[in-house]
Order: sequence, then C-alpha cells, then structure tokens
Amino acid sequence: MKTSDFNFDLPPELIANAPANPRDSARLLYINGFELQDKCMLDLPDLLKPSDVLVFNDTKVIPARLYGLRGQAKIEMTLFKQMDLSTWETLIKNARRLRMGDKIEITSDFYATVLDKKETGTVVVHFNCSGADLFAKLHTVGTMPLPPYIKRMRGGKESDKADYQTIYACHEGAVAAPTAGLHFTERLFKKLDEKGIKREFVTLHVGGGTFLPVKVENIQDHKMHAEYGVITQEVADRLNQYKREGRRIIPVGTTSLRLLESAADELGILHPFSKETSIFITPGYKFKFVDALFTNFHTPESTLFMLVCAFAGMDEMKSAYKHAVEKRYHFFSYGDACLIEKRN
Repeated sequence: MKTSDFNFDLPPELIANAPANPRDSARLLYINGFELQDKCMLDLPDLLKPSDVLVFNDTKVIPARLYGLRGQAKIEMTLFKQMDLSTWETLIKNARRLRMGDKIEITSDFYATVLDKKETGTVVVHFNCSGADLFAKLHTVGTMPLPPYIKRMRGGKESDKADYQTIYACHEGAVAAPTAGLHFTERLFKKLDEKGIKREFVTLHVGGGTFLPVKVENIQDHKMHAEYGVITQEVADRLNQYKREGRRIIPVGTTSLRLLESAADELGILHPFSKETSIFITPGYKFKFVDALFTNFHTPESTLFMLVCAFAGMDEMKSAYKHAVEKRYHFFSYGDACLIEKRN
C-alpha cells in the first residue's frame, strides 16, 4: 500500500491549539463500521458495556524541550529517545550547522555535547549530568514537548505543564503525551466506576518518533521508531482472566494498543513485557488481544491513521474522518476523540 492512500483533507483551523475545558467536555465520535454517532466524552460510559475493561498508558511526559546557545546561535532541542543515563537522541532545529564536539549551553552549569548526527536527522548529545540529576535539570529549565502543529511562543505556556499530562501519569519517561488519555477526569472515572467498567494500567514511554512523517511511498519500507514498554505480571494475569471471562479489552490510545499487541502471542495470550517495541500496524494486520479502541483523530498519512484503518477498515475510517471534518470536530493532540469498534 502507498502512503498517499492514507491522505485526507483537513482544514488547518480544525487543528486544536488548546484542550477542551473541562477535559471531559470534548466531543466524541462513535464509529461502528459506517454507523456514526456524535456524542461527548461524558457519554462514554453509556457507549460501553459494564463488563468492558479500559487499558490506560500511565507514562509521564518529561519537560523534554530545551533552549540553549551554541556560541551566539540559539538552539531549540527536543529529547527524542534515551540511549543511556546521560545520552539522548534529540531533534534540533537547523542541526545541519552542528559539528561533532559542539557544546550547547543551556544554563551556566548545564550543557550538552554533540556526539553524532544520524542519517534520520536526529542528533545524539551527551549531557554533563545523568539520571535523576538530569531529570531534575529538565524539570527546572525544560518545557513541555508539544508537537509542532500546536503553535506556541518560545518557552510555551505555563498551562501546558498540566494540560499535556494525563491525570494518572506516574512513570516518567515519555517525550510525547498519550493524548487519548487527556480526556479523562475524576468525574468521568466516577461515572465509569458506577457502571462497573474496569481500569488497568500499562506503560509505554512515547517517543518523539510519533511525530515523524512517513517519508517513503511504499508503507512497508517505513522503519518504525522503537519505544520502551512495560506490562507487569499482575496486569497481564488480570487482563488474561478478563479475556477468559469474555470481557472486551479496550485500549485508551494507540500507545496502549501497540503495547498490548506487542505483548500478546498468536493464541491471544498476554505475556509480561519489559523491552522496546517497534510494532507497525497496517491494514491486513490480525489483532490478537484488543476488541475496541478509544483514540484521538490522527494526522493524514501517519502511522497512527494507518493503525486505525487496520483496526476498523480504510473506507470506514475515511468516511468517519470526512464526517468529523464536516461536523467541525477538533483534531490531533488537544482535539476531540472517537470510540472505534473493531472491523469483523
């Protein structure tokens, strides 16, 4: 299949620059094949069965965007993927001017040294501190790594520190938010609890590669970015038991789905997981563990739009997205959401 097969028209004014306020006031499109229903987030419990199980990604976004100087030149650097306690693969604007050994000064006692420039366009840097000390520096001087389609002045907005984080985030390591989870509030959790819907948590540290475009025309030539994920033995045991009981497993977000599918075997049994996954889900993929999907609206020609087309059918998803555009839904990270039934 071609990357261009996954294109669709999206008016730029439908790209959300701020989240719904309150979060659970966002709109929700229910997609069941070609059947579409316009709802809102607080309707979600009514669209689910009491036996359903929602699986959330509890990764926590770190303030991964840094501003510094290389000599007199201003540098904007976004952490992309951790390589060790003090070394990160990064995205740096105008990186072509950087040379090996260049020093990027962020503060008087916090700097990074350029180690390598990869063919993919990323830059490997080594910080002068590591581990918890490095994370402490990030929390002091870093800003939230909002995707490029959310327009902000240099340094971002103070409100994004809370807005770009799920209310249940607890394991630091992501450089992009699992944005489907941004819609959930304590009020919505209470409504889900009252209906008896179970909640489970897994961890996938979302990498910067989630924003990288697919640059090849044949999608099978695309190299998927790797992200580190964890599913504990206890969570795997409970989810397997829920499946045996005939409950539906519904990931919240494509990150949760990718992790569950990475950890499931061909018999549909989920195993504990603690490693990187670079699973790339495209039409024709046979889903092993998940039964429905809650997610946001994704970018044209992206790996995430390919995933939802694999899940629900390309014609069905293009029809749903056309409806969402006509009804003026908001798209992408701070946008509205959809609940998608799996194609039979």
